[in-house]
Amino acid sequence: MFSWGIAATGGIARVVGQVIAAEPGMRVAAVGSRDAGRARRLAEDLGAPRSYGSYAELVRDPEVDAVFVATPHSHHLQVTELAIAAGRAVLCEKPLTATVADAERMVKLAQDSGVFLMEAMWMRFNPLVRRLHALVLDGAFGTIRSVTASFGFSLPYDPAHRLWNPSLGGGALLDLGIYPLALAQLLLGEPETMAVTGAQAASGVDAEAGLLLGYPDGARALLDTSLVSPLANTATVVGTKLRAELDGPFFATRRMVLHGGGNIEEITVDPSDNGYVGEIREVRDRLAAGATESTVMPLADSLAMMRLIERARLAIG
Repeated sequence: MFSWGIAATGGIARVVGQVIAAEPGMRVAAVGSRDAGRARRLAEDLGAPRSYGSYAELVRDPEVDAVFVATPHSHHLQVTELAIAAGRAVLCEKPLTATVADAERMVKLAQDSGVFLMEAMWMRFNPLVRRLHALVLDGAFGTIRSVTASFGFSLPYDPAHRLWNPSLGGGALLDLGIYPLALAQLLLGEPETMAVTGAQAASGVDAEAGLLLGYPDGARALLDTSLVSPLANTATVVGTKLRAELDGPFFATRRMVLHGGGNIEEITVDPSDNGYVGEIREVRDRLAAGATESTVMPLADSLAMMRLIERARLAIG
């Protein structure tokens, strides 16, 4: 039985905890939080036998094989450091941290300690995104010429809310824009140029951003993210032979339509087959193989993404 510790008790901790609890051969062994009461209640809901009022206690639990870090971005490094020091594998919610410096510190600590670390970018484990990537690698698209993607919604302004609060790693780019950027990264790699436009909220975080990424062969990615506007949240990938349209939300899409050569192919997946399942299985399987990082979501890609996001945030101000 592969046993998990859940660090934090918010929405994503509950969602991933439920996926773990439902997965054959896995269980949530313990939940940790700075609020012992909240930890106890989530542990009860997930069928976990133990709960702790601190993250330090959680990572020391001898039955925990891996820790899912689900705290706000600003606390990812602190909790991950505790887990690595205790020799526990870590699945850290995206983005890896709130800054490049913290991400580099986290990765170095894991690598120096020989402890498994992976960013929980569930989009990469979505079955249709994986199918799309495989088709690109197989040459079915020819040469990719453009990636267009958006993720945004209208969130009432509240400076205390996690997404509007700079001290908690708020802003559209870190939480929402990372998905369009991650799709472009997966399919096109590192951009040669980047043009950014956007606006800040009164709290100082980026409220919205539009990005145009340019690549050496002339390919481009047009990306949009927002905390103030309800965007389409879809994606389109265009190659010289094939075009793919991903239904929204594209990072968790259940339907992809391929257009090419006068043909239209629709591909769907069962809603139960989601990216959360894929990422928790990846952690288990990589650990069983003795690996210290994922081949699907390598640490180099996580660091490159942090550098790209920080560059975009600086451009906005």
